[in-house]
Amino acid sequence: MTAHSVVSLAFDGSGLDGSLFTAVTGLARDTRWLNTPLEVWTNAGLGVFAVLMLVGWWNARRRDTRAMALALAAPLAVVVAFAVAEIIKKVVAEVRPCYSLPHDYFVDACPARSDYAFPSGHSTVAAATVAALWLLDRRLAVIAAAFALFEGFTRVYVGAHYPHDVLGAALLALPVAYLTSQILGRVAVPLVNRLRTGILQPLLTAAPIGAHTPR
Repeated sequence: MTAHSVVSLAFDGSGLDGSLFTAVTGLARDTRWLNTPLEVWTNAGLGVFAVLMLVGWWNARRRDTRAMALALAAPLAVVVAFAVAEIIKKVVAEVRPCYSLPHDYFVDACPARSDYAFPSGHSTVAAATVAALWLLDRRLAVIAAAFALFEGFTRVYVGAHYPHDVLGAALLALPVAYLTSQILGRVAVPLVNRLRTGILQPLLTAAPIGAHTPR
């Protein structure tokens, strides 16, 4: 079987919510002044989730060892969720909307046919961050959730994914990242406890706010 014939067997997701996708990309066509800002944001915006995890780590320095273990587990949980999503993406092999609905309006360039659509990798990272931060700091998780919703919208707006690609990514990433973070957060406590008294102490421990250093 040739590579072309394999691609031709790829799943076409336009029958699920193609009309909703077309409505959103139609909005993009009518708001072209937003195209460039949202195209930049849809990729650069992932940095927000990295920053939120860094804030979680920074704050955990003044909390107990369990909190620090969860802070360190958060990026690992995101990586695990992303890896699982990539495996599913190869199995489902859903072609990108630009191939199934070529007459729609697209802000993003059409990727190679082998770059499949389901689930959305960007939305996977966003949702996984929400789940990991929920165990660490729910205020940060709520902020991450707001950005995750916006990230999901931009993925459809630029034409990179169908709405179900975004929803599927969330349904996958939330439990995977939550369970991964929870398990790592428990298993790593003894190790993190030792590291907090070693050479990594300045990175893992800080005096509580309001504490005074003895003179």
